[in-house]
Amino acid sequence: MKTYRDHYFLKARREHYPARSIYKLQEMDKRFRLFRPGMRVLDLGAAPGSWSLGAAERVGPKGLVIGADIRPPATPFPPQVRFLREDIFAKTQAFADMIREEGPFDVVLSDMAPNTTGHRATDQARSAALCGEALALAVSCLIKGGSFVVKVFMGPEVKSYLERLGGLFQQARAFKPAGSRPESMETFAVALGFRGLPPPAAGPLPQPSLPSPPG
Repeated sequence: MKTYRDHYFLKARREHYPARSIYKLQEMDKRFRLFRPGMRVLDLGAAPGSWSLGAAERVGPKGLVIGADIRPPATPFPPQVRFLREDIFAKTQAFADMIREEGPFDVVLSDMAPNTTGHRATDQARSAALCGEALALAVSCLIKGGSFVVKVFMGPEVKSYLERLGGLFQQARAFKPAGSRPESMETFAVALGFRGLPPPAAGPLPQPSLPSPPG
């Protein structure tokens, strides 16, 4: 009998995607109608490339997907995808220039996740820092009415994060796709209908002090 992981892993291999995460994005697109042909998409945490590929399929050859990740992707992309190797905490001028020249964007995606330590509070706080950076960037480059999807690790910061999204977007909610393992800390915040507020309204989240890992 195939395990939960095997089902999505083997399906991704059959359908030539580099990772099973593609099915999370496809489910969210089906549920929230994120993409249309011709859209411009920014994909943060793009490696190994499944979300950029999936977005490129949906926006088509007249659309654009800009992918960014600290790691290189593991797959070739179609012509409408451009990739930059980038650290969200130390953005280069080349990245800033590309965002300015190619934006504004209809959708900003973030599947970024920290290198986990196994210490829950530490991992949640590191995830919250990534979510704060992703939101600050999204607010600076989304069109009015645009959408934002971001991976979050469930923890004490998530409620206030969703409340912040609710002030910036017409709709904001947490959503856990079927492709996410039930035991995983991850879920996704989906925000639709960006209100067009100025960038200073969305700085990084205040971070709680981190307890020392046990042992």
